[in-house]
Amino acid sequence: MDPYDLQPPPNQDPLGDISVLYVNVLLRAAEAEGVNVGDLTRRFQLSEQTLTSSAARISIPRFMRLGHAAIQACGNAALGLRMGALSRPVDAGIAGLAGESSSTAGGAIQTLIHYSLLTSRNSRGTPEAEPEKRRLQFYSIRPYNPFNYFVVDSVLSAWTQFLRTVTGQWDVLEKVTIEYPSTGLDEMFEAWFRCPVQFGAAMNSVTVRQDVWNQGTVQTQQAMHEKLVRLCDEEMREIQRGWTTGDRVRSLLTPLFKGETPSLETIASKLGVTPWTLQRQLSAENTGFRELMDDTRKQLARDYIRETETSLSEIAWLLGFSNPAALHKAYRRWFGLSPGEHRKQFRKMTKSGP
Repeated sequence: MDPYDLQPPPNQDPLGDISVLYVNVLLRAAEAEGVNVGDLTRRFQLSEQTLTSSAARISIPRFMRLGHAAIQACGNAALGLRMGALSRPVDAGIAGLAGESSSTAGGAIQTLIHYSLLTSRNSRGTPEAEPEKRRLQFYSIRPYNPFNYFVVDSVLSAWTQFLRTVTGQWDVLEKVTIEYPSTGLDEMFEAWFRCPVQFGAAMNSVTVRQDVWNQGTVQTQQAMHEKLVRLCDEEMREIQRGWTTGDRVRSLLTPLFKGETPSLETIASKLGVTPWTLQRQLSAENTGFRELMDDTRKQLARDYIRETETSLSEIAWLLGFSNPAALHKAYRRWFGLSPGEHRKQFRKMTKSGP
């Protein structure tokens, strides 16, 4: 099954969402233009926890409002180009790193686009690479207005910058087509892309030069490329299975348990939503935050007891219990026997096994 054919999981924004990796690029570009990004992050309720969480995403409408506010603050209508200029392969997550280590520029950009679902989802469509035409196409996001011009600009310029980075070349394109009509910045766009730019076109696209498409990359490393592609495939399979909000909460809880009990507010912030929204999403899945936390602790406790020789005091700390006695009490509630008794049972089963 092609992951791009999947319907979005329930409880996500119907228009789509985008990783805070790209939010950070936007903020970096705004700051470079002299904007006080602290004001922006406060206005759009983007906490440090949200901005530093690899799992956090924000809705597409929120991202567009943030970009529009940044453009109003700096007065640069071409802020999307600035975003592209400041983007790095790592800003596309493991897909960017997988692409960067590819053997050719064409393979690199195809890798980046193939795994775009790992960092963004939009109900309008998905980006496409057409290798036979050396063309990279970004889907239509009509109707166009000052809130979404920069989205097209940032995507096309980020692809261009990616190609420049992986090849070490500056002139990488044959042409650029942009669906929205000219806003009077044609010369600036042609100077930045260093090729003809057509506004009011039938599609949003960049066409890569033949010699660049086949050129080797400066960071090629086949073994690392294969490993990173496997990681991308694993994450794509998780998306194909349709992670619920509960799944995302569980994935964040484990590293946060150590020595403390994570709060609903902390997890909500890392997911880029309000506590109330997180509660509502979990309720729609017939679960709750405390229930998920208890179930996650239960599964981890069983694995620690069964698979390791870790002491009970250390397991208690790893699961965020105040002391071993609290772990002991919870363990009896979960399994009907003490951690020590359960460990003996596991050891006995192991010894009697084949």
